[in-house]
Amino acid sequence: MSTTLGKADLVAKIAEEAGLTKAQADKAVGAFVGAVEDTLKAGGKVTLVGFGTFSVAERPARKGINPKTKEAINIPAGKSPKFKAGKGLKDLVK
Repeated sequence: MSTTLGKADLVAKIAEEAGLTKAQADKAVGAFVGAVEDTLKAGGKVTLVGFGTFSVAERPARKGINPKTKEAINIPAGKSPKFKAGKGLKDLVK
């Protein structure tokens, strides 16, 4: 069975587990997401020991092929957010 936890569900679960109102939990989730976004935007990383690390991956420029026209195209270098699960999280989902 697969379960998807959306933001509203996450807020409700945090409110219940931490004894907060849903408004307080929503503010906490928003603050966490904002802190991660600001840190990644500045080129840093966020590490939660046992859970995982949010970081920015550098992708080099490369050649590609347009699947529609089969023409060679240049794909520019870029950055992409990345999450690497920590040992505790990996062990939990085994």
